[in-house]
Amino acid sequence: MKKKGLLSLLFVLCFFVSLTIVSVPAIEAKTINLTYSNFFPPTHGHAIQGANMIKEIEKRTNGRVKISYFPGGTLTKPRVCYDGVVKGISDIGMSCFAYTRGKFPVMEAVDLPFGYKSGKVATRVAWAYYKRMRPKELRDVKVLVIHAHGPGILAARKDVNSLDDIKGMKIRCTGLSSKIAKYLGAAPVAMPQNQAYEALQKGVVEGTFCPIEVLKGWKQGEVIDYVIETKALGYTTAMFVVMNKKKYESLPPDIQRVFDEVGEEWVNVHGDVWDSADRAGLKFVIELGKKIHGLSPAQEKLWLQSISPIIIEYQAKMKKKGLPAKKAVKVLRELIAKYQ
Repeated sequence: MKKKGLLSLLFVLCFFVSLTIVSVPAIEAKTINLTYSNFFPPTHGHAIQGANMIKEIEKRTNGRVKISYFPGGTLTKPRVCYDGVVKGISDIGMSCFAYTRGKFPVMEAVDLPFGYKSGKVATRVAWAYYKRMRPKELRDVKVLVIHAHGPGILAARKDVNSLDDIKGMKIRCTGLSSKIAKYLGAAPVAMPQNQAYEALQKGVVEGTFCPIEVLKGWKQGEVIDYVIETKALGYTTAMFVVMNKKKYESLPPDIQRVFDEVGEEWVNVHGDVWDSADRAGLKFVIELGKKIHGLSPAQEKLWLQSISPIIIEYQAKMKKKGLPAKKAVKVLRELIAKYQ
């Protein structure tokens, strides 16, 4: 009897233990699925670094975050990328501020022709400027990265050596580089990079203002014949990687920190890509046999004089809107001196 009783007691205990084990739910962290829209084509350095940024975030979150990637503007086109993030069409997006001119007046100051010497300098200046100014125009998103390309050049189907040569030329440009075209006497044609190759090929435009990396990264070197370098085109185009604000704020604090840390690190990553890409772009057009030259000292002076009113005009326009235009230019000049 005692043996039977002991076995019965043991059976009952095992039964209740098994019930307890079964009743405890498996605690698994829910995977956070996000999307990233990037306007650069898949093989471009900045599209590749976008993919690498995703991998780093996924790695540091131990797979708790998974990000689906859409390079080449396949999820949202360049001009609507920012609004796509705000509206939740994508959770993260990369594009240019200049593609929606007038929407980011404070950030537009970065693009002014200050004579940037490299993409890394322009990127560091743009990021530091954003952190110093904290413009209200970006309050609808979480800013992860800001970067900016190296000094612009004129890539053209015909040779240009003077203001007379550029007069009336149809030139693809964006944002404030449109102002440069106007003040040089050209005819600006607003157009994102993904449309420029065909436009140059078909003669819709006769030239393009861009960093030299574009001639390889977007293959535009194949459809131009001349590259003209001048300090008058020492502008940049600031670009963003932003995240839907509500989505960011819904993340656990430790995952928010991962996004903050990786974003900060990728500012320099994108800056390095710009300089590396500029070197590759130069090599590409040389190998294609395109002609590269500067301007004569007399023409260089004329071009610089022609574009000089742009900064003054920007300040006057922003002042009317109640924006800190003088401060913006002052901060940028200080930062350029620091990083240049």
